[in-house]
Amino acid sequence: MSGLDVEPADIASQPERFTNREISWLAFNDRVLAQAEDRRLPLIERLKFCAIYANNLDEFYMVRVAGLKDQVAAGIVKTPPDGLTPTMQLEEIRTIVIGHFDRLARVFIGELWPALTDEGVEIVHYGELSDDDVAAATQLFDNRIFGVLTPLAVDPGHPFPYISNLSLNLAAIVSDPSDGSQHFARIKVPPSLPRFIGVPSGRYVALEEVITANLDRLFTGMDIVGAWPFRVTRNADLTLDDEEADDLLEAVEMELRRRRFGRAIRLELHDDMPETALQILLRELDLEPEDVLVVDGYLDNTGFNQFLELDRPDLMQPIFGGVQPPELANLETGSEFFRLIRERDLLVHHPYTSFSESVSEFVRAAARDPKVVAIKLTLYRTSGDSPIIDALIRAAEAGKQVAALVELKARFDESANIRWARRLEEAGVHVVYGLVGLKIHCKTTLVVREETAGLRRYCHVGTGNYNPKTARFYEDFGLITSDPDVGDDVTALFNFLTGYSRGVQYERLLVSPTTVRPGITGLIENEMKFGREGRIVMKMNSLVDARVIDSLYGASQAGVRIDLVVRGICCLRPGVPGLSENIRVKSVVGRYLEHSRVYSFANGRGPGEAEYLIGSADLMPRNLDRRVEALVRIGPGPLQDRLGDVLEQNLADELLSWTLHADGTYTREVPATVTEGRNLHDVLEAQAAETVPVTPQGLRPTFGLD
Repeated sequence: MSGLDVEPADIASQPERFTNREISWLAFNDRVLAQAEDRRLPLIERLKFCAIYANNLDEFYMVRVAGLKDQVAAGIVKTPPDGLTPTMQLEEIRTIVIGHFDRLARVFIGELWPALTDEGVEIVHYGELSDDDVAAATQLFDNRIFGVLTPLAVDPGHPFPYISNLSLNLAAIVSDPSDGSQHFARIKVPPSLPRFIGVPSGRYVALEEVITANLDRLFTGMDIVGAWPFRVTRNADLTLDDEEADDLLEAVEMELRRRRFGRAIRLELHDDMPETALQILLRELDLEPEDVLVVDGYLDNTGFNQFLELDRPDLMQPIFGGVQPPELANLETGSEFFRLIRERDLLVHHPYTSFSESVSEFVRAAARDPKVVAIKLTLYRTSGDSPIIDALIRAAEAGKQVAALVELKARFDESANIRWARRLEEAGVHVVYGLVGLKIHCKTTLVVREETAGLRRYCHVGTGNYNPKTARFYEDFGLITSDPDVGDDVTALFNFLTGYSRGVQYERLLVSPTTVRPGITGLIENEMKFGREGRIVMKMNSLVDARVIDSLYGASQAGVRIDLVVRGICCLRPGVPGLSENIRVKSVVGRYLEHSRVYSFANGRGPGEAEYLIGSADLMPRNLDRRVEALVRIGPGPLQDRLGDVLEQNLADELLSWTLHADGTYTREVPATVTEGRNLHDVLEAQAAETVPVTPQGLRPTFGLD
């Protein structure tokens, strides 16, 4: 059974051959929520997935739901390839999210909350505190909270206050004892304070409950009727017409200021909020009843991240520190690092390979080596204490030519990237802010070194950001090489990014928006020539592009065996007779976020000559048309063998895997009650640990100079 409403012979020309992108994304977040429900995981690990689910959903509403609402408001009737109108999508999204919220409440209130209490991590309501705890909470309110709060009245003399995006607030109603009249006020819960307050008994109480219990201090002489928490989500998508901008940095800064005042699109609250308070919020925020989501438990589950800082390793999964690549062990100087890369290409696989001991060290070694004359690097997202940023600054101060392409339009990292850009500029780094009409999403580094035979180029091309923090739990690949063809390609790419180039030809790279889609579809079509001897395995975050999907359908119809490992959105429908019965799709969701993009074709270079590519590009229209992405070919040999092994390990996984069906639904490959079986993350950790002892967090060799 295909699970579709049309006959297989007709589906090739029907929108039913695609799953809706937004519904597929919600199915991914459903799998994240299932991690919170998974009783095989430690308690705080499950609590972490409650927070991840909530954070994911916040971003989904701020961008995707906001975009759909804008389309409806503008009267746009544009229909995506799957055939669902914006209004239809919004209705389906609401139904799915309400179901998710019910599950989230059941797992937290019914399982995690009492189980954590049994383990000594007690989260209680204010009314359950002892007298000593109440006294301590009151003292904390007086000393640290009271002075921060600003009650804002709403009446003819006080307009309704601005409610910032994702902030937690209290809707308070107070009564004037002189005449019995009631009044509405809003109090913002300070985001600078911990969401859950520890009290002397070792228990925790929500900050909003401490404030509510002390409202009489804020409204002197008034009777407190009650206070109810609420949370507003706003349209936070950055709509930048960079083609009209005279200064991209200035334009992004201005748009960020505008984004703070984006239209409200969602209101979260508890079901006990009185109708009078609810109607005020709906009226002033210009929302409809269907924009309200009722939450059981606590508003804003991202606050549960606080408990990840507890010293309770028995309630968490152990952190794998990553290993130093064996090839880099015992190197004493930076020049030895480059000698090694001259001798062989290095494939790194994070978090199993330590990012600090490989990619960061590559940039640090380049910054310190007096023979290095230039460093060029793309920055899409990085961390607040990035050693790579520090290395670039040291290199510039040492007189090296340093260029950093900082993508100011990286969603939700715009402010941080503006700060990095200015800091780098102040140190003498040549900073490029991006390209008009495109985001720079490729992950590339170019190091130019003066050697006896002349200038030699060393490159890193990766699938993940130059972010040492996320590299500890994002799974990614990277190639470090001195191959001249890669050096030529990466040089040409940087010249395109920093200067003016057209019609650039690449030997080892596929680069969007010009060659990634035709390159991938060409490889798919090439595999069709081999029929049942053809084999395609692709691993990515998202598969949305209609032309790529139709190419895969064509390959399936030609008999090619296709396995897709798609963590997030997948708009392709596998297993449809006559269309995609040779395609299998699975999603792997576990303690590491599967982030790498790996594309393999058994006969890509000819019969039995496999083609492997890794890089930054997912198969989505935005990646193929509106971003600069780079995929690098990995030639035959041990690196290609390693990629093939990791892909096979993905396909062999049992405990973390979900299978996609033709109707767009997912099921676990094995029931959540099964504890024995192949776990991809355990297998790859074990393989890494067998190679070399695990590197302790924070330790690394120091490379000297020649």
